[in-house]
Amino acid sequence: MPSQLLTESNSPLTREQADELSRVVQGLRNDQITWLSGYLAGLSAAATAGAPAAAQEGAPISAEAPELTILYGSQTGNAEEVAQQAARKAEERGFQPQILDMADCNKPKLKAASRLLVVVSTHGEGEAPDNATELHELVHSKKAPPLKDAKFSVLALGDTSYEHFCQTGRDFDTRLEALGAERVHPRVDCDVDFEEAAEAWIDGAIEALAGELDAPPSPSNVVAFGPVHHGAEQPSAYSKKNPFQAELLENLVLNGRGSAKETRHIELSLEDSGLTWEPGDSLGVLPENNPREVEDVLAALGFSGDEPVEGPRGEVDLREGLTHDYEITTLTRPFLQSWAQLVETEELTALLAEDQRDELRDWLWGRHVIDVLQTWPASGLAAQDFLGYLRKLPARLYSIASSCSANPDEVHLTIAAVRYDAHGREREGVASTWLADRVADDTPVRVYVDHNKNFKLPADGDAPIIMIGPGTGVAPFRAFIEERETQGAAGRNWLFFGDQRFQTDFLYQRDWLRWREKGLLERVDVAFSRDQADKVYVQDRLRENARDLYAWLVDGAYVYVCGDADYMAPDVHQALVDVIAEQGGLSQDDAAGWLGQLQKDKRYQRDVY
Repeated sequence: MPSQLLTESNSPLTREQADELSRVVQGLRNDQITWLSGYLAGLSAAATAGAPAAAQEGAPISAEAPELTILYGSQTGNAEEVAQQAARKAEERGFQPQILDMADCNKPKLKAASRLLVVVSTHGEGEAPDNATELHELVHSKKAPPLKDAKFSVLALGDTSYEHFCQTGRDFDTRLEALGAERVHPRVDCDVDFEEAAEAWIDGAIEALAGELDAPPSPSNVVAFGPVHHGAEQPSAYSKKNPFQAELLENLVLNGRGSAKETRHIELSLEDSGLTWEPGDSLGVLPENNPREVEDVLAALGFSGDEPVEGPRGEVDLREGLTHDYEITTLTRPFLQSWAQLVETEELTALLAEDQRDELRDWLWGRHVIDVLQTWPASGLAAQDFLGYLRKLPARLYSIASSCSANPDEVHLTIAAVRYDAHGREREGVASTWLADRVADDTPVRVYVDHNKNFKLPADGDAPIIMIGPGTGVAPFRAFIEERETQGAAGRNWLFFGDQRFQTDFLYQRDWLRWREKGLLERVDVAFSRDQADKVYVQDRLRENARDLYAWLVDGAYVYVCGDADYMAPDVHQALVDVIAEQGGLSQDDAAGWLGQLQKDKRYQRDVY
C-alpha cells in the first residue's frame, strides 16, 4: 500500500484523477498492486510505440543499453518463466534483454551472444528437454562456435530424486566454458522447489554481468515482477506459494473388477478460486504424508512428535511438519550423502562412490527414508537438525483431464494409485494414495495451476490432431476433446489409447465412444497388451496405421504424446520415425530430421514423465 496519497501537486494527474486512483489503490493487496503496475507498464509501452497494448510488455529501453541473451530450454514451461523473470530484472538493471527459445538458437545466434544467461531443465534421466536437443547437440559437436568473447552463467532445473540431477545444465555449463566463454557467476542447481534459488541466481548473475555498468537502474525501466496481463479480468491470486483449498467432489475407480490397476477419476471444486487453465496444463497438488510413515520416522529417531520446530510455515510441532512440509519417502543422493557423514558408516559411503552408481540405483529401488533411518540409525539428533537433512515436500503435477470452458468451476484428474510391497514393507505413492484413500469431502486439497506452454492445442481449430496417450497419459486428451467440442472446432481428431485389458482398463470408454458416435473423434485405435499372447502397444498400432498416419501428417496434423518417459515415449518416437521413413521413402536420419522439424514447428509435442 502506498505510504503517501496521490494529489495534483505530487503527480501529473488532475485532482479528480488523483483522488479516484488513491481510493482504488488504498484497497488493493500487494499482489493486486503488482498486477496493476504491470498492466500500466504495458499500456505505457504501447502508447509510446503507437501499438495495441497486447503487443508489448514493459517500458521502452534505450537503444544504447547493452544486450543480454537469455536462453531457455524447458519441457513444461518452468525454465521459460524463470527466463522471463530474469528479463524483467535485466531491464531494471539497464540491459536490453532478448529471451530466446533454445529451439530457435542456431550457431550464428549463439556466437553473437556476448552476454548469456542459460536456464535449462533436465528431462528424464539426464536428457535435454525437447526444445533444447538440437542446441545441446551443437555445443557438444565439432561445429560448436568459439565463444571466447562471451560471458555467461547457467541455472539448472532438476529433481534430486533422479540419478542425473540437473545433468543438462551441467552439460551446458561445462561446454560453454570449454568453448572459451567466461563464467561470471557460478552455476546453480535447483531441486523441484526452485523459486528462491532461481531468484538468488538471477540477482547474482545479472549483477556480475553488470560489472561495467555504473549507473543504477532507471526508474523508467522498472517493470512489474510478474507477467503483464491485458484486459479487464484480474488473474487469480492463487499460486504455488498461495494454493487454493479445493473441495473433493468425486472420487471414482475407473478400472473394472479384476483389474491389476487402480486408476482414480478425481473431481475437485475450484468455485470462487478464479483459477483458469488451458488443455495441456497441469494441476499442482500439495499432498500430505501417510500418518503411518510419519509415526515410523518418529519412532526410528526416538522423537515424540510434539517437539517444536521451525518449518516453511513457521513454528509447528515435528509431527505436523513431517506430515505437511517435508519429503519422508523418496530418497535423494544429497540426503544419503549428508546422512553418511552424520552416522559415519563405511557401507553407505562406499555405496555413494561414483563407480557404484549402478549398485546404488538398484539399492534405492523400493526404499524410503525410513529404511535408511533403521539401517543406519543416528542417536542424539535434535528434531530441528533432522529437518535440515530433508527436502521440502514437493507438489505433484497431474495433467488436467477436463476443459475449463466446459467445466469452469471444477477440475478433473486421472490418477494411478501407487501401491506395492518392497523389502518387507508396504509402499505407497504419497499424493496418489492420499487422494485415493484419505481425502474426505471436508478435506482441503491445496492446489494451483501449472501452465504448460509446450503442450497446447493448435490455435487453428480446423487443424487435425493425433493424440497418443496410454494409461493415465490419456488425461489431457479428454480435456482436448472437451475443449474442441465446446469451441465447435472442426478439425479431425484421432486417439491412440493403450492399457492392459479391454474389459477392465478402457479408461473413459463411454466418453470416447460418445464422441466417436457424434463424429468429434474421427478415429479411435486401442492396444490392450494383455488380451492376447503377444503384447500389443500403441507404437504397434501406429505402425499398423502407417499409411493413414502419414497422410494426416502431410495434411498438417499435430501429434501429441503423453505418458511414460522411460519406455513408451522413446518407443512411440521411433515408431513415428519408422512410419515417416517407410511412407515418405526417406532414410532413418532424414525421417528423424522430418520429425524434428515438426517438433520445432510445435506440431509434435510431448508431455512425458
